Amino acid sequence: MLSVVIVGGLHADARKAAVGQLLADVPGSVVLHHDLATAAAGTVVRTVRDASGVLSAGEAPLVNDCACCALREDLVPELRRLDAAGTLRLAVVELWDSVEPKAMAEVVTAAGLTVTGVITAVDPALVLPYLGNGDDLAERGLAAAATDQRTVADTFARQLEYAPVLAVLDSPEADEEDRELLAQLHPTARRVPVRDAEPVDEAGTRIPVRRSAHSPLARAALAGFDVESAAAAQHPACALLPAEADAHGVATLVWHRRRPFHPERLYEALEDITCAAARSRGRFWLADKPDVLLHWDAAGGALCVESAGPWLASLPDAAWDLVPPVRRAAAATDWHPEHGDCCQHLVFTSPGLDRDGLERLLESCLLTDAEYAAGRAAWKRLPPAFDTLLEV
Repeated sequence: MLSVVIVGGLHADARKAAVGQLLADVPGSVVLHHDLATAAAGTVVRTVRDASGVLSAGEAPLVNDCACCALREDLVPELRRLDAAGTLRLAVVELWDSVEPKAMAEVVTAAGLTVTGVITAVDPALVLPYLGNGDDLAERGLAAAATDQRTVADTFARQLEYAPVLAVLDSPEADEEDRELLAQLHPTARRVPVRDAEPVDEAGTRIPVRRSAHSPLARAALAGFDVESAAAAQHPACALLPAEADAHGVATLVWHRRRPFHPERLYEALEDITCAAARSRGRFWLADKPDVLLHWDAAGGALCVESAGPWLASLPDAAWDLVPPVRRAAAATDWHPEHGDCCQHLVFTSPGLDRDGLERLLESCLLTDAEYAAGRAAWKRLPPAFDTLLEV
């Protein structure tokens, strides 16, 4: 059976280096790539190549004016064709720049194909510049559809945090702060080094490198991948968020409280909180919406806030059977006798993080003792400052 590994990332040089290394390391491997840069002309260009060069090329028409939709429609038939040939061991799906691996992994798995790895390729020297880039993808020519409203920063953050394996380019421009930032943003990831080219001698001649299917990157590509577990690890109710850390000028603050936010005070502080760190995420609790679990997702100076459904504490016992086990387990480990799983759990990671100042600002947004003592009926009467953000 054909194994499929998905390799993505906005850092194109790092991605190409990782793909090239996999081709060299794994006999019987090919790369399948859809170039969405031609979408404006109405088509998506597909190529299949192995270590020797291009084996085939073709075009897929746009679907609903969406390049990503065309990719989905064309990817699975191509993978099935490669699988049916019975001569290949590994298909490397090299995603175009802004395509996110989560959607593609779920599409391939739903089609009955075997995804054995998801890898995001990263240049450590570019992590902070990309996290700080609030430009729309459309402004950079990276939008996957006319309606694509994502930014460079939030797209890169999702690419980085979804993959259990990071192919890290051996970049001479990267320093200890860059590498530490990468480590703190995704501490559970397996980081595998890759080079952008084979080494050369003094005359500029390439020095052959002995490759092996047992190389760290090849092993990572074939190790196995669980789509459901990967999705759960990103859900705000049970996400595997980074832990406290402070090294090489980079810090991660984990802020956990049991008292709800005052909606107006938090809303007024959003800009300062959002801009306090290169990356912040987690779940939070608003006093005027005490039953709603809210998702906090910020990068590039921009914040996305959305409802992630009810807190488990607000559900009747009978409804718990409908909740995935991983969600129930996450709630149980953080259960409070009065408030259940309702809480503030926000994580901020950045070079030069002002931890004390940020903590003071967050604390000032919580209900005061008097407001808290007034109880839930009074909380629900507080001004609904977040209704516009939540499109209520």
